[in-house]
Amino acid sequence: MLTKIRRKLNKKGFTLIELMIVIAIIGILAAIAIPQFASYRQKSYNSASQSDLRNIKTNLEAFYADYQEYP
Repeated sequence: MLTKIRRKLNKKGFTLIELMIVIAIIGILAAIAIPQFASYRQKSYNSASQSDLRNIKTNLEAFYADYQEYP
């Protein structure tokens, strides 16, 4: 009887239930993370566009300062 218990304790590996739980947890985390990633990506595109517009404005004002007219 004692040897059977020891054999069970010495077995290594994961059961199917443990693997299914891990896969479910990873799926839940992915379902949360993917929409957040898309949101951050959209915000970064908007910030880049605003920065480009500010640079255009600065260059236009510099041109006006040099030539007293806009291109």
